[in-house]
Amino acid sequence: MKHTIEFLPDNITVSVDKGENLLSAAAAAGVYIHAYCGGDGVCGKCKVKIDQGDVRSDKANLKQEDWKEGFRLACLSSVESDLVVSIPEMTTKSGKALKRKPKTTRTISARSLDTLIGTWKTDPPVSKLYLELNPPTMDDNVSDMLRVMRGIKQVMPDPREPPYDHPELIKILPRALRESDWKITLLLLRGKYKGESFRIIDVESGNTTSRLYGLAIDIGTTTCSGVLVDLNTGKIIAEASGYNGQISYGEDVISRIIYANRPGGLKALQGKVVNTINTIIEDICREVIISPADISYIMAAGNTVMSHLLLGLDPKYIREAPYVPSVSQFPLTKAADLGIHAHPSVRLFLYPCIASYVGGDIVAGVHACQMAKSEKISLFIDIGTNGEIVVGNQDWMVCAACSAGPAFEGGGIQYGMRASTGAIENFQIHPETYDPMIVTIGRIKPSGICGSGLISIVSELLEAAVIDQQGKFNQSIDHPRIREGRDGWEYVLAWGQDSLIGEDIVITEVDIDNLMRAKGAMYAGYQTLLDSVGLTFADLDRVIMAGNFGAYIDLEKAICIGLLPDVDRDKFYYLGNASMLGCQISLSDVTRFRDRVKVRQLITNLELAENNEFMSYYMASLFLPHTDMSLFPSVEKKLAE
Repeated sequence: MKHTIEFLPDNITVSVDKGENLLSAAAAAGVYIHAYCGGDGVCGKCKVKIDQGDVRSDKANLKQEDWKEGFRLACLSSVESDLVVSIPEMTTKSGKALKRKPKTTRTISARSLDTLIGTWKTDPPVSKLYLELNPPTMDDNVSDMLRVMRGIKQVMPDPREPPYDHPELIKILPRALRESDWKITLLLLRGKYKGESFRIIDVESGNTTSRLYGLAIDIGTTTCSGVLVDLNTGKIIAEASGYNGQISYGEDVISRIIYANRPGGLKALQGKVVNTINTIIEDICREVIISPADISYIMAAGNTVMSHLLLGLDPKYIREAPYVPSVSQFPLTKAADLGIHAHPSVRLFLYPCIASYVGGDIVAGVHACQMAKSEKISLFIDIGTNGEIVVGNQDWMVCAACSAGPAFEGGGIQYGMRASTGAIENFQIHPETYDPMIVTIGRIKPSGICGSGLISIVSELLEAAVIDQQGKFNQSIDHPRIREGRDGWEYVLAWGQDSLIGEDIVITEVDIDNLMRAKGAMYAGYQTLLDSVGLTFADLDRVIMAGNFGAYIDLEKAICIGLLPDVDRDKFYYLGNASMLGCQISLSDVTRFRDRVKVRQLITNLELAENNEFMSYYMASLFLPHTDMSLFPSVEKKLAE
């Protein structure tokens, strides 16, 4: 259920889910409320007045008279109805009223997602067929398999007999037939291409047609996720995720490629990701009370390195010029042969990769949003340590990968951390007092900065002129939070007594420089790809953000620092975990599944590592937002105010 909140005196209205935290809602709406404890309820600064409506709140750190007058701490209040909320006026010690300057803020919309991904049928690549066969007699004593084939033809007339796996199937068939009184269920696998016949891959006693499940897996460098789909209905019935066990051998793909070349390294890395997948399978099966043997098909996608490591393929040459993977089209594999907990007959399909650093996860995402079926020119972006970019439409596509570095995942930042509890995820600064408004994940005292928080912090510091467009602090501002630290100038986001780690949490010029390099690589990648096909940002019809990171990006702030192009905001879409979505669609609809062939055939890779134009664009991007402000007219106007 959605509720509307009107914030006064800013006259800003926002729609949120019931139960949403009021401080988080204000931050998302761009409404400044003085709050520096991250939402833990201890600083008592985020006091607001509820003029109309109801909130569920805690009386902590509020005087009794304030409570009776309708004041509440925003960080301890959750929305229960439509609200009108007044933000108290802030004053200086002398009593002068401080100005309020509402920020422009906007998240990337997931609106009209159906226009991107369309619809799909429930027509999976595997199916079950129940047969009731006549038992053999002296007059009808044909072989068990021939009897099965005869039964199939009675319900599925086809001149071609479906082949079957040998020898696994015929080893279990005789016992299965007789123990089930000649009532069996066949598991059938469709052919790769339209018009190809089924293949019998398993036989089960009795009628098991109601139990038909498929597993979609996103094999991420950091996190692996799994979704269980009921292939009879197409509905998701369980989900699970976990850190990729390979992290212990390196946090990025390059580290893992290097480790794979040590004695026993490749086997160890393969074992780690298989164990991670098995844990996901166990968690899912425990939740819905089924056996791993009930899973009939596994659809997976990962970047090129992750796919190679899962299959035990040597990734060595992926990182050496001319950057060639061992294989781009992966074979249909029996999951159990890799050590995955599954029935011996179950197939695992891995989405094909395009190049060394543009993998099956990107192919799955482009497949999911149907770029290959649209006349509209789209820019598809997946931001991470390795940023992947695709631009094109139904006639052509060009892709590239650029090493953005770990800044977006908290790496290379003094107090950086992954997006977990305690991470600063949203930030605002008062334009006169320079005091912060901090919102953390889990609304506890801050312990660090995650990627979305980093973007928010740098954007706000830039707009408040605390830093300049080169990312350098304004040393003329006399404020205790702006100081010279051991590594240069910095801004104190949280004092030690207000942080979870007991020390000051700061953002430094070195941190800002690392972010500028990361965002610069991404923006230069967009420019290089567009330039390679004679287009500009003005030619784009859509900008599609994929990946979990995109869910938390504030669109205006990302544009303000130069991470995203300054184009019509209605062109932006958020797709979510596009890799998983592609796998889920392919699991459910074999027709949509076959469309991935065109996607792979259309995409041409452009290597940026040796591209001179990329380096020129990159150097020009090492500025906030860019050295060429004509590319960012809305930011230029904002900074001039």
